[in-house]
Amino acid sequence: MPFLEADGIRTRYEMVGDGPPLLMFSPGGFNASLENWTSFGRYKQLGFIDALSKEYTCIVFDRRESGQSGGRVERLSWSKYVAQVVGLLDGLGIGSVHTMGGCVGCTSAAQLAVEHPERVRSMVLFSPAGGVTYRAAQHQRFTHHLGWALEHGLEAVAELARSTTEGFTKDPRVGPWAPALRSDETFATDFARIPLESYVTIVSGTSRLLFDRDTVPGPEPEDLRLLDIPALIVPGEDLSHTRSAARYLQETLPDNQYWDVPVAEQTPEASTARVREFLSRQ
Repeated sequence: MPFLEADGIRTRYEMVGDGPPLLMFSPGGFNASLENWTSFGRYKQLGFIDALSKEYTCIVFDRRESGQSGGRVERLSWSKYVAQVVGLLDGLGIGSVHTMGGCVGCTSAAQLAVEHPERVRSMVLFSPAGGVTYRAAQHQRFTHHLGWALEHGLEAVAELARSTTEGFTKDPRVGPWAPALRSDETFATDFARIPLESYVTIVSGTSRLLFDRDTVPGPEPEDLRLLDIPALIVPGEDLSHTRSAARYLQETLPDNQYWDVPVAEQTPEASTARVREFLSRQ
């Protein structure tokens, strides 16, 4: 698969299909690799890439610090994730796109719309992540990682990350930079030399500011309320993808369609048909 530099990050991407561009923000939390659209959880069965690539050019990519994309040790933010996306679109020579987010990819899609509304034609927000339990789990994950790093040091973190395939979600000890530690030896060497005090500040700031509310993280509600970009919202119904998170987006986005269907009825056929219907009218 091809790579390009996006906001200084080596970014792996793929373009599938033919038609208007559809930028797809992967599900999977801190392992938001492009393969997740075809291999992760329920998305494996939903088959969005196969269905949508018949009419759209699906642009999928490894979010920074995911899959085979690179990274930087800095306080992570939704704006920094968006900067990578803008660099990707610029590198591909694409101006505006339809967007689709799965899970926490919905936050990045919404953040792109807030920061660069001229580049977003519509948004599909499928099973947005958020809720009280979701925020608490994220904070617990970062706390666990920091405790292990403080006890063992950053060289040990790098060695552990390079000795396993587990990501930050399943094994918090490896931290959010684990994929970049595995794919880039120079990055791993530089990582181990970061002063531990600075690293603690970076990680604690990332945790506090990425997950700062008990609903969908990311853009402020006032910014969402000022958008005039059409959105299709499809609710989840578990502790990480609460119906309250989807309803929050329904409340804050002025131009939205809310598909009020239980997950059990969000079959591959029904889901792809609803998404295609929405996109065809934008």
